[in-house]
Amino acid sequence: MFVATLIAAGKLTDEVVREAIDRLDATGHDVGAPHWLDIGDAADIVFQGSLVSARAELAKMDHGALDIVVQPQGDRTKKMIIADMDSTMITVECIDELADYAGLKPEIAAITERAMRGELDFRAALIERVGLLAGMPEATLVECRMERVKLTRGARTLVQTMKAHGAWSVLVSGGFMPFAGPVGEAIGFDKVLANELEIKGGKLTGRVIEPIVDSAAKLEALKAEAAKHSLPLAETLAVGDGANDIPMITSAGLGIGYHPHPAAGEAADAAIRHHDLTALLWAQGYPRRDWVMG
Repeated sequence: MFVATLIAAGKLTDEVVREAIDRLDATGHDVGAPHWLDIGDAADIVFQGSLVSARAELAKMDHGALDIVVQPQGDRTKKMIIADMDSTMITVECIDELADYAGLKPEIAAITERAMRGELDFRAALIERVGLLAGMPEATLVECRMERVKLTRGARTLVQTMKAHGAWSVLVSGGFMPFAGPVGEAIGFDKVLANELEIKGGKLTGRVIEPIVDSAAKLEALKAEAAKHSLPLAETLAVGDGANDIPMITSAGLGIGYHPHPAAGEAADAAIRHHDLTALLWAQGYPRRDWVMG
């Protein structure tokens, strides 16, 4: 059995739900009656048939603010979330904002964009960008975090709701601990992994301390944390936006691209392109009455 969750906060109509049912029925799926998670916001359609075919058919729906998540029904309520930080749990790319303080934002942001698209090796791109920040005062890290970093809407509600229902939460970032530590604490993550910047004499040296948190490290974190808590990968949720998130997204039970770059969006089981992070609660079957509001 599979479930298709239609999400269009404040805009989901009976007509849109009926179109989804008709599309599934017309492509040979055995479709049940729809169930509203929250009327006008999100609805479930349970069906039997082909997961791949259903995803392909429902992706043809064009209703502007509609996000669709199609997945196996049995283990949709996940017991672990592993999440990227930059442009996922927060609204900015920290290294790009740091670069702005050094007058290098256009140059560094261009490298970041190419790395997130998968056009550059993440590790090499990180080393190059951090190298350009050599000599920056350590105090600028705190200044940048306080002035520029904002939590993504729904981040706390997502993590706190999952934790309230027994899930383990991990923030794993290719960014930097001076940002990820406070962000993880603010959202309520159980564990935080990120890169450490080398600092000497109160200034950045332009080097990242090994080991670097890259795509392979993110995947390893997913597997290690799931094993630590005796969880099959089917019971995990991974969310991110860039190419360096693809290995963990494709290995998790449900891999979500959040307002993703094209490569991550194509690799993910589903993409959230229109809504905030609370869409991932509807995707897991949580109606709003069960959310822990952050």
